[in-house]
Amino acid sequence: MILYNNTKGECELKTGYFVTGFPGFLSEQLLKEWISGSVSKSIYLLVMPSMQKQASERLEELKKINESQSVFHIVQGDITKPDMGMTHSASAYLKDKIHYVWHLAAVYDLAVPKSTAFQVNVTGTHHVNEWVRTLPNIKRYVYFSTAYVAGKRNGVIKETELIRPEAFRNHYEHSKFEAEVLVEKMKSEVPVTIIRPAIVKGSTKSGDTTKFDGPYYLMNIIDKVKSIPVIPYMGKSSAKLNVVPYDYVIQAANYLAHLPEGEGKTYHLTDPYPYPAREVYRFIMQEQAGRTPSFTMPVKAVQLTLSIPYVRKYIKAEKEGLDYFFWEAEFDQSQAEEDLRQSGIECPDFVKAIPSMVRFYEENKHDKRFHRKIK
Repeated sequence: MILYNNTKGECELKTGYFVTGFPGFLSEQLLKEWISGSVSKSIYLLVMPSMQKQASERLEELKKINESQSVFHIVQGDITKPDMGMTHSASAYLKDKIHYVWHLAAVYDLAVPKSTAFQVNVTGTHHVNEWVRTLPNIKRYVYFSTAYVAGKRNGVIKETELIRPEAFRNHYEHSKFEAEVLVEKMKSEVPVTIIRPAIVKGSTKSGDTTKFDGPYYLMNIIDKVKSIPVIPYMGKSSAKLNVVPYDYVIQAANYLAHLPEGEGKTYHLTDPYPYPAREVYRFIMQEQAGRTPSFTMPVKAVQLTLSIPYVRKYIKAEKEGLDYFFWEAEFDQSQAEEDLRQSGIECPDFVKAIPSMVRFYEENKHDKRFHRKIK
């Protein structure tokens, strides 16, 4: 059922875009990227019934900055169901109108239970794939994976490979790997582009985000320990922490999805010059608290501390996130860099954006809407 249309009429000549995952953070940023341009689009947003009110409210806000005069439509559905939960009439109506499918819907939670992760990320992707196969005018199927489908592999991780690791750190990684396997097989049937972002943070300039997770867990920890007499490093490691701002991810993905050379490729949207996790912690500590860690707390002690539910809830950090501070692997993004070369789109330096991250965090740290529920 198509429930929302922001215009009285629709130009049939508009390019049709179908997006899953709205009103999620990245999908909303993608819409902002599209409507800031000059090309008008017909944008169909698959929205779960429980999210319909929130989606409509977000679209009303987007209408105010819709420079492209694109047309928005809410399509009620659920990717965990066959035909993505759409009515037969809605599915049939859309098939001839869709040229680009962007599949961003997923459970982005390192502590997610296995059943939920696989139902949404794997079964859901299977249902999206099945529908995409029926689209006669499809120009590109864009799937948002994650660079962490590499699991516990070490060494250099390449864009051109999808190797099953010996183990995964969590059900999120595992489910996203299995989902990407399904989409990878689609490359022989439809024009596919797979996007593998690193850990995504807020805007390069403003630092704005909607959830304090990923590197923001560090800020939660620092906020709690900044007043103690001596502050420790969390374990000793030379591993690098790969974090990219959402504006880089969205701009790069949008460019590559429309690039003829992007068909059939997988891209790492990762930082080519990541900083060691230990340095990231120190840089944020200095900016946020004006202090420097003075000793190293053994990693086992950190793990034990974060295994206590009360402690996790108090400092607002998931223990699963700690694993990425000790992962000895590097992403090769040469394919993305080569195809982005003419666009002028580059991943900005992480450290230079720390002041804006900290400023936004300090302004919003008491707002519960920004914090994930810690178990």
